[in-house]
Amino acid sequence: MHLSSNDSRTVVKVGLASCGIAAGAQEVFDYLAEEIRTRNLPVRLERTGCLGMCFKEVLLEVLEEGNKSLLYGEITRDRAERILREHLEDGRPIKDWIIMGEGIHTPLENFFSKQRRIVLRNCGIIDPESIDDYQDAGGYQALERVLRSMSPEEVIEEVKGSGLRGRGGAGFPTGRKWEFARNAPGEPKYVVCNADEGDPGAFMDRSVLESDPHSVLEGLLIAGYAIGALEAYIYVRAEYPLAVKRLKVAIQQAEERGYLGKSILGTHFGCSIRILEGAGAFVCGEETALIASLEGRRGMPRFRPPFPATSGLWGKPTCINNVETLANIPWIIINGGKKFSECGIGKSRGSKVFALAGKINRGGLVEVPMGITLREVIFDIGGGIQNGGRLKAVQMGGPSGGCIPEALADTPIDYESVTGTGAIMGSGGMVVMDESTCMVDVAKFFLSFTQKESCGKCTFCRIGTLRMLEILERITDGKGHLRDLEILEDLAQKVKEASLCGLGQTAPNPVLTTIRYFKDEYEAHIEKRRCPAKKCRALISFEIIPEKCTGCRACALCCPTEAVSGEKKKPHRIDQVKCIKCGMCLDSCKVDAILVK
Repeated sequence: MHLSSNDSRTVVKVGLASCGIAAGAQEVFDYLAEEIRTRNLPVRLERTGCLGMCFKEVLLEVLEEGNKSLLYGEITRDRAERILREHLEDGRPIKDWIIMGEGIHTPLENFFSKQRRIVLRNCGIIDPESIDDYQDAGGYQALERVLRSMSPEEVIEEVKGSGLRGRGGAGFPTGRKWEFARNAPGEPKYVVCNADEGDPGAFMDRSVLESDPHSVLEGLLIAGYAIGALEAYIYVRAEYPLAVKRLKVAIQQAEERGYLGKSILGTHFGCSIRILEGAGAFVCGEETALIASLEGRRGMPRFRPPFPATSGLWGKPTCINNVETLANIPWIIINGGKKFSECGIGKSRGSKVFALAGKINRGGLVEVPMGITLREVIFDIGGGIQNGGRLKAVQMGGPSGGCIPEALADTPIDYESVTGTGAIMGSGGMVVMDESTCMVDVAKFFLSFTQKESCGKCTFCRIGTLRMLEILERITDGKGHLRDLEILEDLAQKVKEASLCGLGQTAPNPVLTTIRYFKDEYEAHIEKRRCPAKKCRALISFEIIPEKCTGCRACALCCPTEAVSGEKKKPHRIDQVKCIKCGMCLDSCKVDAILVK
């Protein structure tokens, strides 16, 4: 279609969440803005959030007459110039760069086919800084329905009927938590959004806050109405500056439209929302530590009971839900709890958002119905393992979770089934590993994280995790003994049983699951002083294969310790005494002459 000068129905959207900006989306957006203005094109340029296809950023969508959509992937400034000239000016779409579109078949057209987008319903579609866009998508209709035609008890019953469980990891029924807080004696009451997302490899909350902040605000306000809270807080880590910025914009817009304040929509219900930026302590994701931080104290957990629903912020009834949980609420109110409960299996209803990371072809954000298998997520949606590799394991639940082996890849994703493997659902991190991954090293990595993040209040968490880490370091250094495995498992059980909060209670999970499913790797490290995945530096060596070496000197030039020597155009050799096993020679060799043993 050739665009005439009076045709203003073409819309161009650029994904400006953190994933897109990191890939260069801001430069693409700024270039298009300037060129559209300079050339006086009948095109409306809009920002949007994360569509979930992070592996194809920068994403650029062209919406033409009749809402015909063409989605371009991996866009650079130079590619944007060609799209501007050929597609927007001359009406000739560039098919080689289109990753999804009406009438166009691509390998990615099944990326969304097995997804069930409830939380992510607006992400990558609306402008996250436009309340008009949110309202056009049905935003704040749930809040209005609740305030005008539902009692707090009816709201709670609707949420209970949905079967929604907390998406922060514990999986406690959301409606029951609200009911406890509402019935708890004491005033005032508070609602808190836990946006303290600290798991390595997890970015679900960040993406939702950056892409659809109003849905979280609306869910938080409905929660406030349900339990009788007049004040709400959003506890978000300061490392999420774009999320914080868009939350502040959304709060200001909601106040201006009458969705926040003393008399919301002219009713007797009023509620304010404040943002508190956390300093990045992983333990503050635990609700009692989060409350301590909100109160201005050091973020350290306390004994429960009493639970926050009865005695939380400043000793008053407090309901804490995470970002994903709250983003479900408006959809449930509009469509009904029964509709939500129709998705899922067993005691796990609705959908779940996951951040796919690691050795997977399509890393990004997906939302799938509960009950789908791990294999379906990894291969049908995630596109399988990079470079044609083999799936080895999936880490679920972050540092608090565990490693699920390929043999259990047909496990359905629901709370009970995942817990049965030794992992946990967690908040939604899913790190995929291939055969090149050393499982002992993985256990050491996650335990190192939780050991550093321990608040130190519990002896078993503070010292127990340190002793476990020392044993793992000894094993990966080739100095381990078989009795170390017994000590590790014994320590792990004691740490789980004696720690005060969820961080300590779950910290041993990566160690226990890797010993359970990959004990042969531990034994190889200990008995054979060998790392099967060839990752542990102390247990590997680099050698040059004389028959393959061309003497190009690429390895010698990059070696930081001058361990590689030899004459030009003649086979080289590596001095094992000088070699620090950095692997730079392996990376630089173009003829596969470096052997890792």
